[in-house]
Amino acid sequence: YTYHGPGQRVGYVMLDLQRRGPDLRRYVWRLEEWVIRALARFGVEGERRAGRVGIWVARPDGREAKIAAIGVRVRRWVSYHGVAINLAPDLEHFAGIVPCGISDFGVTSLAELGSGATMQELDAALMATFEQVFLPST
Repeated sequence: YTYHGPGQRVGYVMLDLQRRGPDLRRYVWRLEEWVIRALARFGVEGERRAGRVGIWVARPDGREAKIAAIGVRVRRWVSYHGVAINLAPDLEHFAGIVPCGISDFGVTSLAELGSGATMQELDAALMATFEQVFLPST
């Protein structure tokens, strides 16, 4: 299942991957990196985990939780879909689903981690970090 609801920022990235080098692993890595850099602007250390989809954080109690999901679709080397970042959703909405098929870990949000970030601030962080990750350096 895919869940998108209030309190999440969903970003559908549509890029011509043929022009950027048709490499799906690199594209997913860049999506992850984009979210990791945006979260860092709020003092949250997002991380990748081998064998798991999405961006993960360590909660104060040491348990790991997913803070962002990644879902990609590509047709004719044009990307669709993208990322969903939990800013301040009602985390109870995730109780009835297993995000990305991973049941051993919970879901968290910037709000649950103590960030007072607004949606506008998250949008600004995503816009500021997008070019760092997706535009070729000159």
